[in-house]
Amino acid sequence: MNNFGVAAARIVDVVVVGAGQAGLSGAYHLRRVGLEPDRDFVVLDHAPRPGGAWQFRWPSLTYGKVHGMHALPGMELTGADESRPSSEVIGKYFDVYERTFDLRVHRPVEVAAVREGHGGRLLVETSEGAYATRALINATGTWDRPFWPRYPGQESFRGRQLHTANYSGPAEFAGQRVVVVGGGASGTQHLMEIAEVAAGTYWVTRRPPVFREGPFDTDQGRAAVAMVAERVRHGLPPQSVVSVTGLPLTDAIRRARAEGVLDRLPMFDRITATGVAWEDGRTVEADVILWATGFRAAIDHLAPLKLREPGGGIRVEGTQAVRDERVHLVGYGPSASTIGANRAGRTAVRAITRLLDRAGVDAAEVEGTGEPVSAASS
Repeated sequence: MNNFGVAAARIVDVVVVGAGQAGLSGAYHLRRVGLEPDRDFVVLDHAPRPGGAWQFRWPSLTYGKVHGMHALPGMELTGADESRPSSEVIGKYFDVYERTFDLRVHRPVEVAAVREGHGGRLLVETSEGAYATRALINATGTWDRPFWPRYPGQESFRGRQLHTANYSGPAEFAGQRVVVVGGGASGTQHLMEIAEVAAGTYWVTRRPPVFREGPFDTDQGRAAVAMVAERVRHGLPPQSVVSVTGLPLTDAIRRARAEGVLDRLPMFDRITATGVAWEDGRTVEADVILWATGFRAAIDHLAPLKLREPGGGIRVEGTQAVRDERVHLVGYGPSASTIGANRAGRTAVRAITRLLDRAGVDAAEVEGTGEPVSAASS
């Protein structure tokens, strides 16, 4: 274990961990209150290039298929080609954003641990050295923690198993029999693509999927976020906002349902060498099991601070960890949506500004979001 002392660490007021939507929002608002990157705060990102988790999305997920991508604060995304992969469009947008606001993201940098330092500071141990900070904005998202359920016989399966995190598009499944596990947006997107080239597809979910008719209005959105927030307030692991909103009934989903592609099977009971099986004797032969089973919050580096509650999650009020006012989680739980991440970045900086003021650091209150500029996509 590294055990850097404050004397060996670089002194800053704020460390931002993660440069996805939430981390960039936090960094933008730190700039807005007058803090300077690489002097007062630092943004650390383990990814090789700008784009947050979007850079790892599969090429067939074009920008036109993305639902609810909300612009980063202060700069709109305009003129994007909807036929281009979302990884390219949003990656370029984030890159332009970082340069426009001079956020000076350090990458690739791995954060190994955050622990108690000296003099009331947190010690952030990273692959480029240690930082001693008064506050932490944790914006690490979930992409690095794919969730793989465990089922009896899983090790005996002779075919291929992969997770959404490793999905690269439908072509690799041509002529194969594929079981897709998961009732979320990723699972349905994978299934509809793969069905066009596979020898056969099967859709398996733990619960019957809920399809949402009509537009998703503001009141419904607030209610969904409130449900996720309630779990976080009680220290339970957060669910995604999407998990409580249901699946939008798009034209593509209507066609897939009519064609039988989205005929759902209940969760199997075990995995065999050649497929999956249910207790009632039903079996399905498969070459591939694709686990579209979601992700968990990537917060293991915070373990030394002992922030978790008995329920397994970190109890958060607003964005602040209840057990440590220096730690703010953005893009966590109710702020996991793109618009939620923007708001969480601003909320976190407001609270951090008050903390820094109490510590004698000269920082102004956050006011407004500034006049937006436009980032055209070519």
